[in-house]
Amino acid sequence: MTPDLIAIKNRFGIIGRAPALDRALEVAIRVAPTDLSVLISGESGVGKEFFPQVIHASSARKHDKYIAVNCGAIPEGTIDSELFGHEKGAFTGATSERKGYFEEANGGTIFLDEVAELPLSTQVRLLRVLQTGEFIRVGSARVQKTDVRVVAATNTDLTQAIAKGRFREDLYYRLNTVPIYVPPLRERREDIPLLFRKFATDVATQYRMPPITLDDEARRILEAYPWPGNIRQLKNVAEQISAIEESRLITPTLLSKYLPVPATAPGNIVLPRSTHDMDPMTTERELLYKVLFDMRADINDLRRMFTELSRAAASAPPVPSSTETLAPAALLPEATSAEPATKADLQREQIVRALKKHHGRRREAAQELFMSERTLYRKIKELGIDETY
Repeated sequence: MTPDLIAIKNRFGIIGRAPALDRALEVAIRVAPTDLSVLISGESGVGKEFFPQVIHASSARKHDKYIAVNCGAIPEGTIDSELFGHEKGAFTGATSERKGYFEEANGGTIFLDEVAELPLSTQVRLLRVLQTGEFIRVGSARVQKTDVRVVAATNTDLTQAIAKGRFREDLYYRLNTVPIYVPPLRERREDIPLLFRKFATDVATQYRMPPITLDDEARRILEAYPWPGNIRQLKNVAEQISAIEESRLITPTLLSKYLPVPATAPGNIVLPRSTHDMDPMTTERELLYKVLFDMRADINDLRRMFTELSRAAASAPPVPSSTETLAPAALLPEATSAEPATKADLQREQIVRALKKHHGRRREAAQELFMSERTLYRKIKELGIDETY
């Protein structure tokens, strides 16, 4: 590992020693002194947002502005105005002129996260900026110039998006001058215990509690788990366990309660290897998996309750024959009394549960569901979900 690589990891708090991660960081460091466009690809939750920061901080532009834009979180009707600015009166509500991000970031770096979410009309405008450095504000006819380094990121296979007509091929080659691939957590298994320990230590320090540790078998389970939500999911699990469990030594039994599917248990549903949420079919499948995991947990709880009631009934003294007793099984709902749930019902239930948990905050709910905010917004509209919580 080079001194530059060690310095970058320390500066940005990047944990890991996997060769694939080091390779990605080395490419970022080498391309930083140039003005070439960079396209960062990788699944959701792998930490792609660190790489444009590394590139900007290692470049000659480091003293100018760095602006990060989440293209998936900006409504289609306003994204041109956000990126390129608008003139007064350009549209309803435009009471004054406004500079866009490309104008604000002049001389610096702009990071376009979830770039695959850009509408085709906006892709044309972006292509012009990359080719000539020129842009036009919404509602204006005056051409303006900007000097901006563009770094983009996506968790979508852009070659498939091009084939489906959702992304321009010429823009892809402009953005993909230097590609950087950030590996998923399952390809960095040696880094999983290091990251878990870091997240657990952070929680312990923040809330002044002893940090949790894993026994050997729990560590093996942690490393074998596929982590469909990548680092974001691992951080969530470490924080949950730290906050909820009294025992500071985590065993396989305790750990399995926080993993949707124990990685080493035979006969369980296997999660898909990729959790990118740009494909609607993938999104629906992930939601259904999540619903099934929650239903499975509920069924296990009912089984435990039934077992406890059965034991209590067996050990209780006999009651007079004139007294009508209620068997524990009667506490369970009849399977034939409920209407079968449709796929839309299951999706609606999972989204509502996430929104309630996060008090209506879409960003946090979308992260828990492993989807973008725009995909969550579309699902809310499609399923007619009331967001009043």
